[in-house]
Amino acid sequence: MVLELYQLPLSSPCRQVLMVGKILNLPFEIKTVHLMEGEHLKPEFLKMNPFHCIPTLVDNGFALWESRAIMTYLVNKYAPESSLYPKDVKARATVDRWLYWDAGSLYASIFSYYCPIVWQKAKPDPANIAPCMDKIKLLDEALAKTKFLCGDTITLADLSCLATITTAKAVDLDISAFKNVDRWLKELKSNYASWWKELVIDYDKNFRDFLRDCLA
Repeated sequence: MVLELYQLPLSSPCRQVLMVGKILNLPFEIKTVHLMEGEHLKPEFLKMNPFHCIPTLVDNGFALWESRAIMTYLVNKYAPESSLYPKDVKARATVDRWLYWDAGSLYASIFSYYCPIVWQKAKPDPANIAPCMDKIKLLDEALAKTKFLCGDTITLADLSCLATITTAKAVDLDISAFKNVDRWLKELKSNYASWWKELVIDYDKNFRDFLRDCLA
């Protein structure tokens, strides 16, 4: 089995895939792609992924991109009985709903907030904070009703939103008022202590330092 993961260490979507890899004990061969240097636009990368985005997974010649598609693929192929992505059609649809909501709403709003720092070396517009907080408030309200996003069991939905929420903290959005989110994060930390420092604490620090360097 050869699982090549083309990624960038500071990318939140890439972290989602890495989390799944840690949980399923998958042997990723990491290939770093430096977006700022245009490596994703080189002919050899475009041949593999014409959409030139990361993460990109290559599994014995099969190329797949979009982080949440990669997450579900990995469970379907390498751990089909895992509760991370349940087989029951309604339970799976609930996980899918959260994955799509994270991609299209939660992460999209947070990415829009910090994007000017990365690409324009400019401070983010304070007006973009409110949309982020609106989405996080919805997450917090949902977590008031269940232990994890889809019930009492951790699923891919939790991992996807975990990567996004910790990115929100890394870009210095103050989410301390959201007590259900805080409780949920502590629950996840207790379950994944073996990689929490690497994929959450160290990521937060490194990404925060990167953004500060962009503004320096």
